[in-house]
Amino acid sequence: MSLSRRKLIQAAGVGAAALALPKKTFAAKKTLRILQWNHFVPNYDKWFNGQYVKEWGEQNDTQVIVDNVGIPAINPTAAAEVSAKKGHDLFMFLWPRPAYEEDVIDHGEIYQECERKYGKPIELAVKSTYNPKTKKYFAFSDSFVPDPVNYRIDLWGEQGMAGGPTSWDHVLKVGRAIKQARNIPAGIGLSAELDTAMAMRTILYSFGGSEQDTGNNVVLDSKNTVDAVKFVKALFQETMTAEVMAWDPSSNNRAMLAGQVSLVLNAISITREAENKDLPIAEQIGLTRALQGPVRAIGLEHVMDCYVIWKFAENKEGAKKFLVDYVDNFLEGCKASQYYNFPCFSSTVPNLQQMLADDSHKPPGKYKVLGDVLSWATNVGYPGYANAAIDEIFGTWVLNTMFAKAANGAMTPEDAVKEADQKCRQIFAKWRQKNLI
Repeated sequence: MSLSRRKLIQAAGVGAAALALPKKTFAAKKTLRILQWNHFVPNYDKWFNGQYVKEWGEQNDTQVIVDNVGIPAINPTAAAEVSAKKGHDLFMFLWPRPAYEEDVIDHGEIYQECERKYGKPIELAVKSTYNPKTKKYFAFSDSFVPDPVNYRIDLWGEQGMAGGPTSWDHVLKVGRAIKQARNIPAGIGLSAELDTAMAMRTILYSFGGSEQDTGNNVVLDSKNTVDAVKFVKALFQETMTAEVMAWDPSSNNRAMLAGQVSLVLNAISITREAENKDLPIAEQIGLTRALQGPVRAIGLEHVMDCYVIWKFAENKEGAKKFLVDYVDNFLEGCKASQYYNFPCFSSTVPNLQQMLADDSHKPPGKYKVLGDVLSWATNVGYPGYANAAIDEIFGTWVLNTMFAKAANGAMTPEDAVKEADQKCRQIFAKWRQKNLI
C-alpha cells in the first residue's frame, strides 16, 4: 500500500553545516519509524513532523521517519505489518485495538515512567489500553479528543435555543423544526465509518444500552437498546436525509462548513478549520457537552490515540523513550493541535480549562464547554474495558449496521437489535476461546 505522505527528518546535519562538524557522521546511528494519521488540524502535523521529531532526533542521534496516512489506510496497513512481521517501530491507532494484544509489547513500563513524573493517567486511557484478564497494557495512550455537539447558533436561535441542545429530545424536536422551516437537516452518520461508530454508541449509552456489562457479558438485546434504535430511526426519518447512509469520516465536517446541516457530532476540527480559513460560518458554530438521554448524559471520545510497539519492531527502546519524552512535551503538542488533543496525564496541561476559556475566537467562551469533558466522556466498551471482542464489533461496524438497518426500514428495530446481539455473542465466544477476555 502506498502511503499518502512521507516525512523524512534526518537528525544529522546536511550541507555546509554538516561539513563543519567532522565528528558527526552523515547518517544517524539509529532509526525510528512512526506511523500516524493525517491530523485533522494540519498545524499539529507541521509542529510534530517539522519541529518536534527533528529536535528529538538530534537529541537522540536518531533518524526519525514519520509516515502519515488517511484514516482508511490505518487498519489495512497494520494488518499488513503484522502479517509480514515487519514495519514501523511505533504505530498509532485512533481507537483501541486489543485484538493485536499478542502482537505488541506490554506498554506498562511506559505508563509507569509517565506516572512517576505526572501522576496517574486518566481512567479513560486505562480502560482503552489495559486488559484486566491478562494484566497487560496492549497500547499506550498519550491523548484523547472530545466529541462535542457542533450546532448552528443562528438556526437553533431561530427556534429559541441559541445555546444549543442539552438533550437528545431537543435534537429530535428542534432538528425537525429546523428542517421543516429551513430545509436544513441534522447530520449524524449512519454508515460504515468511524464517526458513525462513535455517535451511535453515544446515543446507545445515553439510553442505558451497551454491548457488554462490566463482567464482559453481552447485554445488547435489551429494551434500552431497542429504545435507542427507535429513537435513531425517528431522528433519521424526521431530521436527516439519505446522504448520511453513505458518509465517510470527514463528511460531517464538510457538510457543517458548507452550511448544509444544523448539527453534527464531531471534534473541534470543524470549528478550527472554519476559524483558520476565516470562513463566515465560523462565528455561527457553537459547541455543547454530551447530551442528556433517558438514562444519562454521556459521550464517547472522538479519537483515542493508541500507540503500539510491535513485538517485531526493530527499535523498541527508542520507541519507548520517544513516547515518554513526548508526554514530557505534551503541552506544546496540545497547543499545536489548537486544543484538539487532550492529555491522558492531566498534569501535563495544568491550565487546560483556563486555556479553553481564554480562547479568543468568536463566539467568546465557545470552547469552555470542553473543560469538564472527563465528567462525560467514556471509552469504547463502556461500562467495561475495551477488549478484543469489542474491538472486532467496533471495526466490523456491527452497531453502525444495526442502527442503519432499522433507520432505513430494512429491519424492525427489534430484529436489528437481535441480529446485532447474536453477532456480538459469536464474536465474544471466539475471543474467549483465545483467552483474551
